[in-house]
Amino acid sequence: MGLLDTILGRSKPVRPDLDQLFALPSAAITLQAGAGFTPTGVGSVCFASVEGGAFEQLRQDVQALLDADTERGGVPVEFSRDGYGYTWLLVRQPPEDTPALVNDLHAVNTALQDGGFGPQLLCSLMAFRAADPGRVLALVYLYKRGTFYPFAPLPGARGERRDNALELQVRSLLADDLRVERELDRWFPVWGAPGL
Repeated sequence: MGLLDTILGRSKPVRPDLDQLFALPSAAITLQAGAGFTPTGVGSVCFASVEGGAFEQLRQDVQALLDADTERGGVPVEFSRDGYGYTWLLVRQPPEDTPALVNDLHAVNTALQDGGFGPQLLCSLMAFRAADPGRVLALVYLYKRGTFYPFAPLPGARGERRDNALELQVRSLLADDLRVERELDRWFPVWGAPGL
């Protein structure tokens, strides 16, 4: 970064660091102990839809990679498209096996990145629930920033509303476990995300 970049307020873009996903199992323990949220065993990866034969082949490869777990009792991966045109890949593991879920999320992100689709990757999330019915939370990993943020939709709220107090509490709670996104305006809502 040069002097001109500093004066104009430009910063060097952060490179994606998929290994940050491996911090999720310890964050899950902290989140359970500090806020009472437990993993649901569900995670998803969101990416901008891409058409073409290369992407279809990659999709089949990812499906085959993760479906291989079905032979060992896992659940097959599911693809869906949201109302904004983004593609979601939903992965399930037993709720107590957070490391296996993280491995699956990492494998999907890596396969997409290595297949040349890194620019289309948007985020990955891991879902949690509280003992209170309807209280859910997601830890969202922003691929292009290499950071996490909490997303907590309000249960039963009319319209789309978030529990900002809970999100800020979780940010403080996980500051030592995860690289948390500092810029709150980058804490994008993921309404209707599969698995949430």
